Amino acid sequence: MREVVRQLTGWWEAGATVGMSTVVAIHGSSPREPGASMVVGPNGEVIGSVSGGCVEAAVYELSKEAAATGMPALVRYGISDGDPYAPGLTCGGTLDVFASPVSAGTFPGLDAVAQDMHAGRPVAVATIIEHADSAIIGRRIVIRPGRQGNPAPPQLWLARRSASPAGRIIDSVTADARCLLAAGRSESLSYGSDSQSEERMRVFVQSFAPPPRMLVFGASDYAAALATFGGFMGYRVTVCDARPLFATPDRFPGAHVVVDWPHRYLQREVQLGNVDSRTVVCVLTHDPKFDVPVLSMALRLPQLGYIGAMGSRQTHCDRLARLRAAGVTDTELSRLSSPVGLDLGARTPEETAVSITAEIIAARSGGSGARLRDLDQPIHSPR
Repeated sequence: MREVVRQLTGWWEAGATVGMSTVVAIHGSSPREPGASMVVGPNGEVIGSVSGGCVEAAVYELSKEAAATGMPALVRYGISDGDPYAPGLTCGGTLDVFASPVSAGTFPGLDAVAQDMHAGRPVAVATIIEHADSAIIGRRIVIRPGRQGNPAPPQLWLARRSASPAGRIIDSVTADARCLLAAGRSESLSYGSDSQSEERMRVFVQSFAPPPRMLVFGASDYAAALATFGGFMGYRVTVCDARPLFATPDRFPGAHVVVDWPHRYLQREVQLGNVDSRTVVCVLTHDPKFDVPVLSMALRLPQLGYIGAMGSRQTHCDRLARLRAAGVTDTELSRLSSPVGLDLGARTPEETAVSITAEIIAARSGGSGARLRDLDQPIHSPR
């Protein structure tokens, strides 16, 4: 929904009812992740995408119907070999798409969600997409970290009674949504059991966490190229260097530039709670007086998602010896990607940035980094 929220909110404020379809689950190979959305406006305008082209026409009609009838629908799209006219995914996977009407009446908290997203505050929206009671389907609750979600009156959600199965499910949804929000993930969750068929339901939790952070230490030409590529990948990039002559905003457009010793800046960010499991750290200084203190700290932080350091093989060996002398254990050193990047034959700063960002993607998704043509497995592995 992030890519459509501005126009969606405009229609919402104008009192219009629109149809929104969202990918709530993928099975096998799929071009889009859960949370990808298409919105069909009051005059048939369309914004967003759920599949990159494979089933867009069918989802467009599904969204229009949801807006016109006020009835939500959950539809699965897959391979359509048996019917040449049926919509399907050419990539071989399947896609669960939930369509629902969106208006001030069906989503009264949308303006607050949009404000949170615009301000970079984490927020999640939990939507019931399957339930035995069709009147419940499509109802939403807004959940924020460390506090209760919206008041969730009965007309918007299930009746909240802490001792009841419904109340316990709401408590579970809230707790699970906060975990997903902390990880920056969107996912469909199931609740209830066969013995509680009236309470069984499936909920899609869509997380809107602030963009992940990329901390680049060392204000070099390689850092400038990496900062650019990091921005392309959706990271909030900070470039930090203790040398004010090199760490200037003009050299790093689009990045936040900090003049400070790397380890001191990292320590401050940790104390402020500004790093998490999605944060990546790239040390490009290859100077022991900068490298060793910041890497000694970073490698001891279990919440960091990726830690890489630039340098030759000789620099790497010297750095390992210095880190061990500083008390870094072999287990902690195993988290270090050094020399940083994948073997692409990169030489220029831009090529090196491709190599580093490719390794970050592979580390995040569990990819091998091998050529796809040499692999006999699905291109899109489930996350």
